[in-house]
Amino acid sequence: MAATHSISLISEAEYLAGEKISPIKHEYIEGYVYAMAGAHANHNTLTLNIGSEFRSHLKATGKPCRAYMSDMKVRLNQGSKYYYPDVLVNCPAITGYFTENPLLIVEVLSDSTRRIDETEKRLAYIQLESLEEYVLIAQDFVQINVFRKRDGWRPTTYFLGDEVSFESIGLSLAVTDIYDGVDNDDMREWLKQNKPS
Repeated sequence: MAATHSISLISEAEYLAGEKISPIKHEYIEGYVYAMAGAHANHNTLTLNIGSEFRSHLKATGKPCRAYMSDMKVRLNQGSKYYYPDVLVNCPAITGYFTENPLLIVEVLSDSTRRIDETEKRLAYIQLESLEEYVLIAQDFVQINVFRKRDGWRPTTYFLGDEVSFESIGLSLAVTDIYDGVDNDDMREWLKQNKPS
């Protein structure tokens, strides 16, 4: 006789309590918990670059907004889902372990997360009333897609030589600045072509 296995779902409260003491992060989707893998150096560089630019800009504007990187959760669908975006901006600052009202969300794409970030997460995030922009940044090549509420969530794509406007926070950044220190074929070729003589 074949053995049967059952998978136990956990409650939202159990998930939140466990995340406070867990050495690794997990995302929560309708009772299922998924461990998050470590990230490539390019992923970390992009996250730090954009998070640092957002933080500096928001601090200078004096607005009651704050940028968060990687460890802040977004709660969706009355607690049936919790995701950890790579960078988010919230107004006002968050006082707990998660937000339901982000203004701007950034995800850095990898081979293992691309499909979920481009489909499942995008569709979930754009249901948030507060969200104005959703940004997808490729790490293996240079490409940034910005989905804006005011454009009906249609993407605008940026490449090397372009400047990206983060309209929700009033900040423009050169694509080269966002990719500063990233090691991929596009950046190596760009640096080679634009090397000072």
